Amino acid sequence: MAMNASVQSRYTSETTTTRWLVTGFIAGAVAVLVFHQGALAMLHAVGLTPRAAFPMQPTGPFGIPQVASLAFWGGVWGVIAALALHRLDGPPLVFASIAFGAIFPTLVAWFVVAPLKGQPMAGGFAEATMATALLVNAAWGLGTGAILLLFGRAHVPRYSAA
Repeated sequence: MAMNASVQSRYTSETTTTRWLVTGFIAGAVAVLVFHQGALAMLHAVGLTPRAAFPMQPTGPFGIPQVASLAFWGGVWGVIAALALHRLDGPPLVFASIAFGAIFPTLVAWFVVAPLKGQPMAGGFAEATMATALLVNAAWGLGTGAILLLFGRAHVPRYSAA
């Protein structure tokens, strides 16, 4: 039994949206582990930040390792980025993801999360701390955008008649 065109169109649209958002979460979480923490490890290795990558200190209220918490919240930000950038594709998607990562998660971390944790806003406005946040979050955006580009949408292979 065939679906009528409007039902099939809605089904395709819903599955496409679901795929995009699930990929956004996975992309954001993976981007934390590979790009965000990778950038932090490089900055730490050259002495630009005292913070080491892959922190395992327990976080409240459940006592999970900090890196797992970062990956989860990276996934949440990945969904937000996927929602915000869903109309983009190709290089514009990746470049917009870099800008998104550098700006939005950084501002929320500086002006919402830090005060909630009793920490100074924007790392006390220390230039190195602020630059580190911008760079690692931009790296997260690069990873998230690249993964969304590669896996977020079904790609139909193009065959040429040769």
